[in-house]
Amino acid sequence: MSQHDSEDRIFLRGLTTECIIGFVDWERRVPQTVVIDLELPCDCERAARRDLVADTVDYKAVAKRVLGWVQASQFHLVESLAHGLALLLLAEFPLDWVGVSINKPGAIRHSSDVGVRIERRRVS
Repeated sequence: MSQHDSEDRIFLRGLTTECIIGFVDWERRVPQTVVIDLELPCDCERAARRDLVADTVDYKAVAKRVLGWVQASQFHLVESLAHGLALLLLAEFPLDWVGVSINKPGAIRHSSDVGVRIERRRVS
């Protein structure tokens, strides 16, 4: 069964790190907190049959790569950060699609959170 045939997903929620994000002058100098949620396709039935990480998505490796890449990034827009991250994951991991949410807590006065959620698919 390919990833397209399964509704199964692995999710990572609340990956928290800091990066340069924003277009206001002070935002270009001070790292800000971003919170990342990911959804990744996975054939959980296949993985469960053999109980081997080789049959699933190594979410520890994904999390490590995401955190390192985001910390080194410098985007003006959360939209650009999310898009770049999705493309990175599709290029470096065997995924047919990826869902990426990035939240920037406290970015808007009187709001606890603001962010984006995107989905990108591998282009064949």
